Amino acid sequence: MSASRAALRIMRAIRVSEFGAPEVMKFKTDVPIPEPTGKEILIKISSAGVNPADTYVRTGSYPVKPSLPYTPGKDAAGIVEKVGPKAKILKAGDRVYTYACGSGSYAEYGLAPEDKVRILPDNLTFQEGASIGVPYYTAFQALFQRGKARANETVLIHGASGAVGIACLQFGSAYGLKMLGTAGTTKGLELIKEHGAEACFNHSEQDYTSQIMEATGGSGPDLIVEMLGNVNLQKDLEMVAKYGRIVVVGNRGSIEINPRLTMVKEAAVVGVMLGTANEFETKELMAATQAGLVKGFLKPIVGQEFTLDQAVEAHHEVIEHKQGTYGKIVLNI
Repeated sequence: MSASRAALRIMRAIRVSEFGAPEVMKFKTDVPIPEPTGKEILIKISSAGVNPADTYVRTGSYPVKPSLPYTPGKDAAGIVEKVGPKAKILKAGDRVYTYACGSGSYAEYGLAPEDKVRILPDNLTFQEGASIGVPYYTAFQALFQRGKARANETVLIHGASGAVGIACLQFGSAYGLKMLGTAGTTKGLELIKEHGAEACFNHSEQDYTSQIMEATGGSGPDLIVEMLGNVNLQKDLEMVAKYGRIVVVGNRGSIEINPRLTMVKEAAVVGVMLGTANEFETKELMAATQAGLVKGFLKPIVGQEFTLDQAVEAHHEVIEHKQGTYGKIVLNI
């Protein structure tokens, strides 16, 4: 940020004044810098994470719609600029990350409640920090809080090369689960193998579900974490083990399924939305993630980097996957 803009208390940010396609996002240079109140933390953002949910909010199809105009984004990493008068833990100069940037993370500065901000370990870059929150918290919620995964169970991550998928593989491997994963490119398959998939399958191949069944001795995975339910849910029901669970993390439409499969297998299908976690669950998933980062068994993968004024391109990529799904997309501020 230039000294003149800082003196005027204005910043660069992406603003959305109407719901719609990626092009409704506009790059602005005169947005007021927010002021922290209460227990809020003002973060000078170095990198912002781009999540699929950001695109759903932008289209107006997300269950909770922000008031217009707004700045997109929740994941951010940077340095604490200033703290609110009631903040007690963090201080100016701390390296931090958050998944709850209430004022929007596609900006030079953002506000987040102190209890939703964590210290960024010294061995992680700001780009990696911006890749932690939503993906890793969602992964923990999917595997353990909703999926009830237990050590020695077989878990399939159906679409494992993205940010949430990699987080699931890293968590699962550390917690004693037998992790299987799918990806759609050679690069993606190499990535998921590197990060904990004991068996990898190309979901672009017609018979990949048969390969998964063979790898599980015909019984199927005990738990399936599904990244694209509107495409794969019927396949999941056909593959999942008796008494198994399917956790839907991502979905972009409707699908026809045969509910009898849930009856025959007494299988459960549950959904995950990070915002529904209660206070205890939120503290649990944040603590588990922070411990994994500090101990080194969790390591975010940054797939692609864009500049703030390339937010439109980043939103196209996070949905269209022109380069294939590979880790997290971030905006460097």
